[in-house]
Amino acid sequence: MSNQSDQSNQSSQPSLFTAAELKGCYAVTPAAGSQLSVSALRAWKQRIWQYQQQVRAQLPMQQGSLFESEVSYGADCLDPDSLDPLTLPRQNIEFWRWKATDLGASALYFVIDYELPMLLYVGETVKSNQRWRGEHDCKRYLLNYRQAHYQHGLASALGIGFWAEAPVQTRPRQRLERALIQRWRSPFNKENWQFWGTPFVQSE
Repeated sequence: MSNQSDQSNQSSQPSLFTAAELKGCYAVTPAAGSQLSVSALRAWKQRIWQYQQQVRAQLPMQQGSLFESEVSYGADCLDPDSLDPLTLPRQNIEFWRWKATDLGASALYFVIDYELPMLLYVGETVKSNQRWRGEHDCKRYLLNYRQAHYQHGLASALGIGFWAEAPVQTRPRQRLERALIQRWRSPFNKENWQFWGTPFVQSE
C-alpha cells in the first residue's frame, strides 16, 4: 500500500481522545517517538514481533476452548502459558465511550496493533466497561505511537481484546497480569520499558 494511501487511512480514523485529553497527551518530549526514524521504528517493532511469535509458538495447541486449563485449575489458578491474547475478539480501542449495557466484569485486557499483530499492553480491571474512562497513561502512549506511524506513512490498526474469565479476586488477577506482562514482554507496560528501550512513553 502506498504512503499516500496509508496517510489517508490514518487521517480518516476517529480521534482516540477528547480535546482536553489531547492537550495533555501532546505534552511529551521529542524522545517520546516524534524523532524516531522510520527505520528505527520498523526495527523496534520487528524485534518485538519476532519475540512474541516465539511465545505464540510455545502455546498449547488446543484452541477449541481458549483457556481449557480453567477446567483443570479453576479461574483463580490459570496458567498464563495457555493464554493467547491475539486470538481474543477484537474491539474498538474507544470502547469506554460506548453506552454500558451491563455493570462490567473483572477482566484482563490486551491492547494490540493488529497490523502485525503485536501485543502492546496488558492490563487488568475489576469493571471492564469503566477501566479507561478519564485519564490513563496508555492513551498517551497510543497517541504517540499512532502519530509516529502517521508521520512516516506507516499503517497501524489499534484495538483491544478482553478476557472476561479473569479471577474476580484482585490479587490472583494481578498475579496473572504480571505473569502475562513478563511472558509477552508487552512494550508499553513499564516493567518492559528498559527491556525494549520503549519510545512513546516519556513525558515532561
